[in-house]
Amino acid sequence: MGINDTLKAISDPIRRDILELLKDGKMSAGDIAERFDLTGATVSYHLSILKKAKLIIEEKQKNFIYYELNLSVFEDILVWIQQLGGNQK
Repeated sequence: MGINDTLKAISDPIRRDILELLKDGKMSAGDIAERFDLTGATVSYHLSILKKAKLIIEEKQKNFIYYELNLSVFEDILVWIQQLGGNQK
C-alpha cells in the first residue's frame, strides 16, 4: 500500500480513534470493540483497513488476535510530510 492508501485509512475518525487506543500498547480485537458502540463486524472492517494500510500489526496468541501500531509507517509519513516543506529557511 502506498501513501494514498495510508492517508485514506487515517481519514476515518473511527480508525483514528483505534490508532489512539493502540498508542498505549497492544490490544485484542475484543478489547478494541468494547470501546466503541459498533458491531464486531464493523470494528473488524476498520481493523482490516488499518492492517491493509500497514498502520497496525496483527499478532495471534492462542485464541486471541492482538493489534499494535506499526511505527515505521508513521515514520515514513512524517518524512514524506517534512520533505514537502523542502529546504525552507
